Amino acid sequence: MTHELRTGGDRGYLRIATEEAFATREQIDAYLRMVSDGTADKGMTSLWGFYARSPSERAMLIIERLLDLGERRIADMDATGIDVAILSLTSPGVQPLLDNDEAKAMVSRANDYLAERCAAYPTRFVGMTSIAPQDPEWSAAEIRRGANELGFKGVMVNSHTHGHYLDEPQFDPIFRALADTGQPLYIHPQTLPDAMIGGMIEAGLDGAIFGFGVETGMHLLRLITTGIFDRYPDLQIAVGHGGEAIPYWLYRIDFMHKAGVASQRYERLKPLKKGMVACLRENVLATTSGLPFPPAIKLMLEVMGEDRVMYAMDYPYEYVADEVRAHDLLDIPDATKKKLMQANAERVFGL
Repeated sequence: MTHELRTGGDRGYLRIATEEAFATREQIDAYLRMVSDGTADKGMTSLWGFYARSPSERAMLIIERLLDLGERRIADMDATGIDVAILSLTSPGVQPLLDNDEAKAMVSRANDYLAERCAAYPTRFVGMTSIAPQDPEWSAAEIRRGANELGFKGVMVNSHTHGHYLDEPQFDPIFRALADTGQPLYIHPQTLPDAMIGGMIEAGLDGAIFGFGVETGMHLLRLITTGIFDRYPDLQIAVGHGGEAIPYWLYRIDFMHKAGVASQRYERLKPLKKGMVACLRENVLATTSGLPFPPAIKLMLEVMGEDRVMYAMDYPYEYVADEVRAHDLLDIPDATKKKLMQANAERVFGL
């Protein structure tokens, strides 16, 4: 241990954690039902068949922490120096549910519960609206309710919905609502759809180790390459885990996207008014959730700019005090570190 972790800004900044999960008992029970009755896809069966049923210490602790939006969570934040947690319903939210009415009712109740807990801890908790993209028009209304009635500061979506991605035209009401409210969209990973998962489960690579980043990075690229930021130039989209590797791959992605457009090889690829690099530096945000690795954080800052990167812990899936210390000890200017840990989140989420 190099230093104590305290809240209150003793190192010159507050620590605002931007990708912190909670769950409801109703949600987890629905996952268990789907795993048991065979309606869950392969990835969900692999992930939640473990977390919701395993007697292992790690799995049980994660479930306990997910379900707590009270004093235990506050104590965990205090112990690791986290001043503010930006909270959202844990992945995959209600997006795997097959009954749209059940999904909408469940996520609406979860949003109400989160609003209640944020009101109970107004200086420590900030909420993001969760949606049921199965019904895009309803989700648009829920985004507006979250912003205008519940006091939420962003919108969470857990990547694909039954294998469908937000670049598809039916989801445009969601983006219109984001534009109307001026709120950022956070795209969080979930398990790969059956059409994509291939041999990843057998290889042990389907979850956070690799599969999550592959699938979520693809989702963001689908949106960028089909011109989401040409249509909505002020839209802000955040992704976690070091930008799901896109900053590292940016040169090659940009080069090959331009080549693909020029060759007219793909019908869906059209020239963009705003290029790939500009999108990452003006419209995309990346968080450090699950990636407290100085070389990766410095790469994000260099590629995307110091205004585009935000701290996240990824609680409760990663709850390690030394990961907080790794951010505190980054060899970057103090002003940049304050942006990373506090000021960028304040700007993006309107805190």
